[in-house]
Amino acid sequence: MPSRKVYVTRRIPQPGLDVLAKEFQIDVYDSDEAIPHDVLVENVKGKGYDALLCMLTDQVDVAVLDAAGPQLKIVATMSVGYEHIDLEACNQRKIQVANTPGVSTDSVAELTCSLLLMTARRTVEGVEAVKNGEWGPWKPNWICGTELNGTTLGIYGLGRIGFNVGRRLKPFGFKKIYYCDVVEVSYAKDIEAEYVDFETLVAKCDFICICCNLTPKTKHMFNREIFKKMKKNAILINSGRGGVIDHVALEEALREGEIQAAGLDVTEPEPLPKDHPLVKMKNCVILPHMGSNTWDSRNLMSEIAGRNCVAALRGDTPEGKVLTQIS
Repeated sequence: MPSRKVYVTRRIPQPGLDVLAKEFQIDVYDSDEAIPHDVLVENVKGKGYDALLCMLTDQVDVAVLDAAGPQLKIVATMSVGYEHIDLEACNQRKIQVANTPGVSTDSVAELTCSLLLMTARRTVEGVEAVKNGEWGPWKPNWICGTELNGTTLGIYGLGRIGFNVGRRLKPFGFKKIYYCDVVEVSYAKDIEAEYVDFETLVAKCDFICICCNLTPKTKHMFNREIFKKMKKNAILINSGRGGVIDHVALEEALREGEIQAAGLDVTEPEPLPKDHPLVKMKNCVILPHMGSNTWDSRNLMSEIAGRNCVAALRGDTPEGKVLTQIS
């Protein structure tokens, strides 16, 4: 039996466990629900774990790191985001941090396109109408949506996901594709996307897909002031981070008709309470943060997180390194 130990904070797909089993004794928090912070602290305290495999929902802070002890070599998160990990504290303790970048690019891009189509064509309303027995004789003005052909698409954040959203949507016949990012990127020409500033993006686009990370600069980037500058027929899609949108301002903009509709796969907070005003709005489609919810994506995320743990144990650089252990 391996002498090294790893603690896994949730049930994960089998490929990751298979990788870990070659090098570690594995202890798993045996639940599909997030481990409470106090339980995580208690479960790692004094157990001598060499690796911690966590989820985006786990706050890996000083309390967790202190409880785990000085032998901890890596915190590997089964996610792209790593804002839940105290990087400074890990750096001080010479603990490596690794994520699973790029794994969910295709699944999130596909979901983003699906959400845009669902919102534009009001498909959720259609499904509910059928379920509720509201589908009667044909009516010329009933549940009419918006076509994509001949409109202008905007992408806020043309990284891996943003680019792949543009690549998938381009065949729908958009008249123009604009993007806004911190810098102009050469690969934008592959989808014939034009670089513009943020003010131009919000003023000119009929559809805007938010595909960026949450940073101090992007926090509540879409707010009351911005919604007033958008087209009244604009549809806003967010598969990036919930905090990029001020949700109070979004609810107001949708209610007042400042924009036409919104589709959200990420919210602030998560989960969004079922009595939140946005949940009740017909022109707001909300999904439960399911961008990476495919078995292809989750199996690979699990496997890479496991490989990151093994790499740290062997003194190698994890493929998803965020912080490399300081010698």
